[in-house]
Amino acid sequence: MSTSSHRPIVRHSPSRGAESPDVWGLYEPDTGSIQYVCADPATRKAALIDVVWNLDPRSARFSSRSMDQALDLVHENGLEVAWVLDTHPHADHVMASARLRDRTGAPNAIGEKVRDIARLWADLYNLPDAFDPDRDFDRLFAAGDTFALGELTMRVTLSPGHTLGSITYHCGDAAFVHDTLMQPDTGTARADFPGGSAADLWDSISDILSLPPGTRLFVDHDYGSEDRDTPECEATVAEHRARNRHVRDGTIREDWIALREERDAILPLPDRMLAALQVNLRGGRLPPAEADGHVYLKLPVNRF
Repeated sequence: MSTSSHRPIVRHSPSRGAESPDVWGLYEPDTGSIQYVCADPATRKAALIDVVWNLDPRSARFSSRSMDQALDLVHENGLEVAWVLDTHPHADHVMASARLRDRTGAPNAIGEKVRDIARLWADLYNLPDAFDPDRDFDRLFAAGDTFALGELTMRVTLSPGHTLGSITYHCGDAAFVHDTLMQPDTGTARADFPGGSAADLWDSISDILSLPPGTRLFVDHDYGSEDRDTPECEATVAEHRARNRHVRDGTIREDWIALREERDAILPLPDRMLAALQVNLRGGRLPPAEADGHVYLKLPVNRF
């Protein structure tokens, strides 16, 4: 991808009418993440989805650059934050959930199976009492839950595979499908992290691609392609079914699982993963300061 991938980019996907939200995708260049603002055009109520708290892995310093960009967009468009949402505990970046809740007063939420993910990683970090999602999130969504975004209704479905507890948020003709699909010219996301499953990811993608053909699918990452100069975040169900390089119509389940597992076996871990998850499983809060007043993160050695 060209140098345009190294600067923040904002994409606006306007409402298409009744029961259709306005969506802005904010590209975060350090991790290739896409953050979202989803808003009801009538009431201007908005949800912030998968917003990044920037971490420099070399210096272990945090920055509010990306969350500030999201909040500036909210202000510039006359929106009011009603929800702070995450689709899963991210491995590639630190979630801004707790800080956005503090700054906006809006409740923060994630899927209820984060409890299972927390238990898995508490063992990997040997931190048996560190993670308590019921403490750190205002709402833990179950599959099938619905909630209001102004006059719009948001619906939650479980879509595991990338993690065992990933969820998709549906709002009218928009679905925020996180680390399931990539852009059609890139394919699909990895499924090799602890608790992940290529077979589960196939089933989740199949469910997503059974949505109405015009549904706008918003993905969580874009790392670019040889033929595309700038990051993208949106494609319809019909576009994925016609030309997704991994899961277009006619793809055979067993072939895709074999391809996904072969590809995942050679992928390196994200450089922020072992730092990020022990923060994200606290809802985006750092561990308590130690006796010297400083905060420390813990890294498992020879576990990956």
